[in-house]
Amino acid sequence: MRYLILEDGSIYAGEGFGSNKETLGEVVFTTGMTGYQEAITDQSYANQILVFTNPLIGNYGITLADYESIEPGIKGVICHQVANHPTNWRMQTTLPKFLDHLGIPGIQGIDTRALVKKIRVHGTLRGKIANSKEDAKKVAQELKTKNITRGTIQQVSTKMPYPVPGSKRNIVVVDFGIKHSILRELSKRDCNCIVLPYTATAEEILSLYPDGVLLSNGPGDPEEMVGATTEMIREVEKRVPLMGICMGHQVFALANGAKTYKMKFGHRGFNHPVREIATGNIGFTAQNHGYAVDKNSIDKDNLMITHVEVNDGTVEGLKHKKYPAFSVQFHPDATPGPHDEDSLFDYFMQMIDQRKNAKRHA
Repeated sequence: MRYLILEDGSIYAGEGFGSNKETLGEVVFTTGMTGYQEAITDQSYANQILVFTNPLIGNYGITLADYESIEPGIKGVICHQVANHPTNWRMQTTLPKFLDHLGIPGIQGIDTRALVKKIRVHGTLRGKIANSKEDAKKVAQELKTKNITRGTIQQVSTKMPYPVPGSKRNIVVVDFGIKHSILRELSKRDCNCIVLPYTATAEEILSLYPDGVLLSNGPGDPEEMVGATTEMIREVEKRVPLMGICMGHQVFALANGAKTYKMKFGHRGFNHPVREIATGNIGFTAQNHGYAVDKNSIDKDNLMITHVEVNDGTVEGLKHKKYPAFSVQFHPDATPGPHDEDSLFDYFMQMIDQRKNAKRHA
């Protein structure tokens, strides 16, 4: 038996799979019906225990081509059932073997519906995946004092710059915990990318003569980036076109005077409807975030809201009124999920080309 112990003292018993080690994490859930490998390897889940609402996962195995990061920061996986006999012509290993190799514990067989209902009512909870429930009361008390998600961007951001070669446009990517699918979308457009750590300064970025700068997704509290990172953004957005995704969206908002807040249980899944305000068009999006931009804090002299979430009205997109800079809370790269909004990468390319053409004719 293996157990999930929550900070409120509740205990869920199930069967273990993957690694047999014990671990702590913030317990969150995803509504995605597919894409378990991409979710598990998404660094935005760093220091979290992920509950899958889809009752069966692992049925098509694991393949190297679907990694979103090589060393994921996720702490644990919870589901109702893991497929016993996965099959897929692309498959290279099974989900339990994959998790065991990465040192990530999993639990199956618990009532995931009851667990998700608890999170929806009470909000995200800290939890421990344990091999015994003997010290459950002590564990619950300790969990209440733990700050599990602090400093996660520092953990997952690249320590050294690295290139993703291309020949058309020079893009500097600031890595807050990037999904590889973002780089794949830029590569499709033949961009020459240089990925820099989250600590990159405006001087370091501009010394690479970028045609554009992309702020990536990432885990944790965006307000931890207030200071050097927000100062960097304020300087860069004046000089070159800028695009922010997920964490990049939140930090872009903070740099321009807005505030963020922790959501009750966040948006995690691949079926979130988002309305573009200018057109009224609704696209379904992939999302993974536990914080959001406070719409009442937005300085309307600097920023305009471009997208909102249909279900709860949260801010899903921003655009700068003075500079060629914009951001979205969702993932236009999808992977997994709908590709309704991947044209935003094309919009970023157009913004870059217009800027380059204007400079040529100046």
